[in-house]
Order: sequence, then C-alpha cells, then structure tokens
Amino acid sequence: MSEPLLYRSTRGGRHAARIDEVIAAGLAPDGGLYVPEALPRLDPAAFDPHGSLADTAVTLLTPFFAGNALADALPAICREALTFDAPLRPLPHREGAGMLELFHGPSAAFKDVGARFLAACFRRLRPVGAPPLTILVATSGDTGAAVAAAFHRQPGVRVVILYPDGRVSPRQAHQLGCFGDNVLALRVAGSFDDCQRMVKSALNDEALQAQVPLSSANSISLGRLLPQMSYYAHSALGWWRRHRTPLSFIVPTGNLGNALACVWVREMGLPIGEIHLACNANMTLSDYFDGDPYAPRPAIPTLANAMDVGAPSNFERLRWTFPYDAELRAELHASSVDDERIAETIVRHAENHHEMFCPHTATAMHVLDRLPGDDSAWAVVATAHPSKFETVLEPLLGFSLEVPPALAAMLERRATAEPMAAEDAVLKGWLRGRVAA
Repeated sequence: MSEPLLYRSTRGGRHAARIDEVIAAGLAPDGGLYVPEALPRLDPAAFDPHGSLADTAVTLLTPFFAGNALADALPAICREALTFDAPLRPLPHREGAGMLELFHGPSAAFKDVGARFLAACFRRLRPVGAPPLTILVATSGDTGAAVAAAFHRQPGVRVVILYPDGRVSPRQAHQLGCFGDNVLALRVAGSFDDCQRMVKSALNDEALQAQVPLSSANSISLGRLLPQMSYYAHSALGWWRRHRTPLSFIVPTGNLGNALACVWVREMGLPIGEIHLACNANMTLSDYFDGDPYAPRPAIPTLANAMDVGAPSNFERLRWTFPYDAELRAELHASSVDDERIAETIVRHAENHHEMFCPHTATAMHVLDRLPGDDSAWAVVATAHPSKFETVLEPLLGFSLEVPPALAAMLERRATAEPMAAEDAVLKGWLRGRVAA
C-alpha cells in the first residue's frame, strides 16, 4: 500500500487526519480548514491523452487518497460524480480564448461536481447502523441546490441548507426548497456571511455534535474542493497537448473554493498559466491583491449574488499555499466588477455575439475584455447557466431564456423554506429540536 497522505488544519493543529476522516468531518477540530501536509506533484505525461474527465480526476486525485480505504473506490466515485462534460468552447470574438462551461450538471452550476463527488464518498464512508448524519450547507445561491440534488433521498443523510433570504435569485431559491424528503431549507434574515458563520459555529460545537452528528458540504470541505480540480486539469492538459502552451484562467470567485482548485492544479505541476480572480463589488480580495491589508468586511448585495462574500473562507487555504503577502500577490491577480459593468457586459455580448452569460460569468468576461489582446490563451470560467438568473438577464435582454430540462423539472415542484434569524444559537436550538427529535 502507498504511503498515506495526511492532512492538518490551516490553524496548525497537531492532529493529522486521513482523507476519509477529513471528508467525514468537513471542518478541522480547531475551526481551521484541512489541507494536505504537502501538495503532490504530477507529470502531465501521467494522464491518459484520450481519457475522459473522470479518468483525469482519478489520476489527479489518486495521490490524495493514497493508502486510504477509499483509494480502491476512487475510480467508481469519479465515474459516479462526473457523468457530464465540462467543455472548453472557443469564444467567437477573441482568438485563442475559450469558455470553460461548468453548468451541465443537474443543478446547472459548477457546484454539481464537488457535491456529487462528496455524496459518492459518503455512501461508502457511512458505517452500517450509524446514526443519521446532518450535512449543513451555507449557500449564496448555487451550492445548496447542488448538494440537495446530490444527497436527495440518500439513506442515513439529512441536508440542511441555509441561504440569505432575498439575496438569491427566485429560481435559485426555488431550487433550494423544492426537494423535500431529507432536504430542509432555511431562509436566513441576513447575509451569506451570516449563514457561513452559523454553520461553522454549529460544526465546532462538541455538545451539539454529540446530539446531532454534523458535517459540511461547503467549499470548506476538502471533499468538495478536490474534485473541482479535475476540470481545470482536464482542460489545461487538453490545451497543452494541442498547442504546447499553458492555459490561463479567469475565475469568478466569492468564497475562493473554485479559484483555489485552479491554483492547486498549477502548484501540482500541470500546465496552467496566469490565474485572474474576477470579483463583484465585494472588494475584500481585489483590495488585498492591490496591496491593502487583508480585511474581511460585511458582504453587500450585487447582481452576481453567489459571489456576495465579504469574508472568503478559503483565504485560509490560499494563505497556507503562499504564506507571504508578496508571494501570494505575485501568484494571482484580482479585479472587482460593479453591477453597471456586469449589466453592460451581458447586454453587449448578447447583442454583438449572441452569447448569454450569468452575472458571475459576466464578471469574468468583463475582465477578459479589458486584457490586452496578446498571444496568451485565456479561458473564462462559466459557473452557472444564465437561465438561473432570469430576473437579472431577461429585463436587460428583452426576451425569455431557454431553461435546461433538469432545471425546468425542479421549477415544476413545490418549494418551501423556513424562516430563521441570523443567530448561531437559533440554528443550534433548531437542530436540537427539529433534527435531533
């Protein structure tokens, strides 16, 4: 058996955990985020040039599962999770640029990849006769629906979704509340950062965990972040084989999980060039990369609501990857795009190129439009299907958007969500009274 890769907290805890423990726990005992003791290095030649996205994922993730009970199941886990494509489509208006489409899964957002991988792992981790596990999810729009779709009716698992009331699109809110059965939605009277704080507080409460076993499916869970690396590796390797040049990425980001997945793939030795973070008017990251001290702040609502994050959790992992400010700022770029420019980008590309983008993808497209037209190869990361944001796009465009079949089926179901105050103690009391009962 291979030497196992162990994991530790970003906050320096002494306990070294195995990957199965990390996936089951979600959050480290000291409140930090799990990271590997060291990122493995891989040779691009190790990947099958004719392999599928799932094949790429197996090769990429095998070192992370080395020596673990889940290692033998990894190929099956990847095949179960990655049943849809993540194509890199050429952009019509710019030579050498493409769009990495990550919205072809069940909930029409990139979060499907990590959520389905995590669900496949949990099916193999749960011991026979174990008490039900409650998965807490804070969502700014897309994560909750992906986790709900992945875990819906999975035996022994409950899903509790917290989302900021009035700060997600109507179709996103409908998705979050339409599953029923083992999935419960809570509309919180606050921001995404409130939801995220409440989830972390519950996960760190040992007395609560003794009554209600809890885990996480946010990007704070390494079981979500690791599989998201697969589509960056797959697209970058495909580009490298065709052009012998690295592919650079513009990643819309809020909580930094998807962007960090791209960063780690590059750190593992695969052919990724520059990485540019596209942020909305929540400027915590763009201000930091412009040279200001890192300063989390309250989130403000924007058209790109899934990125309305003022205190991105995965900054801890980014800081672990690059411990010094100068080093970190040299490795990444970040830009902030306000609502006016998001709207202008949506309208201009629809009129000039007949392309529709969700507001988050439009932030990345705006960044691309401002970059010089040199020989660099750029991929804009498209994180969600535009029809999920009809209340933003349709008034701007003046016509209705076609809805993918899987999303249309969700919208036909009845949806319900319970109101909740944005207080840690309220969620804990609700879990004891509702879930533990």
